[in-house]
Amino acid sequence: MTNYLPPTLDWVREQVELYESSGGTEGTTLRDTGLPCIIITHKGGKTGGMRKIPVMKVKYNDCYVLIGSYGGRPKNPVWVYNLRQHPDVEIRDHTEVKRMKVREVEDDPERKKLWDVSVIDYPPYIEYQEKTSRKIPIFIAEPI
Repeated sequence: MTNYLPPTLDWVREQVELYESSGGTEGTTLRDTGLPCIIITHKGGKTGGMRKIPVMKVKYNDCYVLIGSYGGRPKNPVWVYNLRQHPDVEIRDHTEVKRMKVREVEDDPERKKLWDVSVIDYPPYIEYQEKTSRKIPIFIAEPI
């Protein structure tokens, strides 16, 4: 993944640029929420280019839970499709960068457990699920 394609949304691009350019010492909270976020570096499904996206930080043991909520919009965020095709990622958590592999969680008991952990860290996920008829995708990023 050498061809970096920056996010098209200004606030997302600015978040990634601040987080990355500071080496993980700035931009570590998502927008105006004050809540911690991580950066997922992944491969684009259509372009094959390197993509970077900030998501809410939900730590579970030595893994990260990635929730494809997209604020409760009717469609999944594009990164969901990218991760389904290319599960090898890098996760930046402040100054630490780890290679990880993601998998989508389909098993209902595991989904429920990870969802419950996630809404503790970010309660608006509940509202997002209520706003949409789609089943919000849940991934877990595990150390390689």
